[in-house]
Amino acid sequence: MPITVGDRLPETTFLTMTEEGPQPVKSTDYFAGRTVALANKEVLVMAGGIVTEAARYHGVAILPVDSEHNAIHQCLHGRDASEIRRLVLTASGGPFRGRRATELLAVTAEEALRHPTWRMGRKITIDSATLMNKGLEVIEAHWLFGVRSDQIEVLVHPQSVVHSLVELTDGSMIAQLGVTDMRLPIQYAFSYPERWDGPLPSLDLARAGRLDFAAPDTVAFPCLRLAYRALDAERSLPVVLNAANEVAVARFLEGRIGFGSIPHVIERTMDAHVPVEVATLAAVRAVDRWAHEYALEIAQGVELKV
Repeated sequence: MPITVGDRLPETTFLTMTEEGPQPVKSTDYFAGRTVALANKEVLVMAGGIVTEAARYHGVAILPVDSEHNAIHQCLHGRDASEIRRLVLTASGGPFRGRRATELLAVTAEEALRHPTWRMGRKITIDSATLMNKGLEVIEAHWLFGVRSDQIEVLVHPQSVVHSLVELTDGSMIAQLGVTDMRLPIQYAFSYPERWDGPLPSLDLARAGRLDFAAPDTVAFPCLRLAYRALDAERSLPVVLNAANEVAVARFLEGRIGFGSIPHVIERTMDAHVPVEVATLAAVRAVDRWAHEYALEIAQGVELKV
């Protein structure tokens, strides 16, 4: 059941935040004395500074459930941010990996929902197809691990065997590999710092065969570039990025706008916004409301003629 303002939480030392979207960003009071297992990207994208400061204030840990950040957490295992040269987030590339921008103009929601590797909800599957999911993860990694945007790299890895990598300052690279199953990062978050026996089969490296890596195409998939832009601007622009994306994806799933209009709606909304400080959750919600309303206006202007 979603937690809302005024809810009284049971006595517990572990809290899992899983609700999709920005809804869990209600109050930081329930961090007190509780380790937080975070499975919601939007919490840190919208209010990363507020949430991480609250965790520090209460002396609690934020354990990422997202497979890529969970992998980085395992690789770092308590290392200080000063030892990190770069983080490498891997991306499957989604259903349209390798296609040019001109080849994406007419793709349908049905096509975009056919993810080659993971079975996920509709919204996050579209985010994977546009690479916005990876962009949101870049912002999330910044807040979780205390690194700059230029220390976070994205590589397309279609096999989804290497879930992420860390390069340390001496040039050593540490990677976390495993079968493609979310039960592993979920169990890690619940068992940390212990390791429990798991039900999953071992990864058969010989059967996995080759592992490919490639730079993402930010011309065909500009949402990743927009996410880096939002992170570099900081303040309220990540809130705008997230809200505009929610509007654009919803309109695309409804068949109202084309696939190529998703980044268009997001960029137009970002261009119209003057970043402001968002030091409170009330300020975050105010920017979120404005961005939703503005993005809806832009989306209505590019609706498909059916």
